[in-house]
Amino acid sequence: MELEKALQSAITFEKQIRDLYRNAVERTEEAAGKKIFQDLADDEQNHVAYLESRLAEWQKTGAVSAAKLESTIPDKAAIRKAAANLKPVLEADTRGLKQQMLSQALEMEIKTSRFYEQLVEEVPAAHRDMFNRFLEIENNHIEAVQFELDHVAQTGFWYGFEEFDMEQM
Repeated sequence: MELEKALQSAITFEKQIRDLYRNAVERTEEAAGKKIFQDLADDEQNHVAYLESRLAEWQKTGAVSAAKLESTIPDKAAIRKAAANLKPVLEADTRGLKQQMLSQALEMEIKTSRFYEQLVEEVPAAHRDMFNRFLEIENNHIEAVQFELDHVAQTGFWYGFEEFDMEQM
């Protein structure tokens, strides 16, 4: 895939998921819920700005520098460590709406991650590192959203794995 087209497609994906999180911030009343959605929205906006700057550089010079891309969302290990200390704090009446928004976010994060996996395979080798970094960050977003979803749903699952088995007790 041509780099300019890859960058434009990535910008479209990032704006979609950023807007999904912004909408979730507006629809969430509970402070902890607002914070996670705002943090994710801010991180996605940083992705948009980064990609737009790479696109502008490409259009101006015909080259793209590999500027470092930071993320405000911690990596998987940090998410899991912090998760071990959490206790359920959501009100029952806000749980359903937050669960619905998190489910939509998880679906979009997975779709975005798959998009970056495909880009890594299709772009010229010289540009793969940039999209690999996005793939790494989006996978961390999946982890964060999955944790929040499991926490809100209180399904007995942790990151998709059963926490306990009643038949074993």
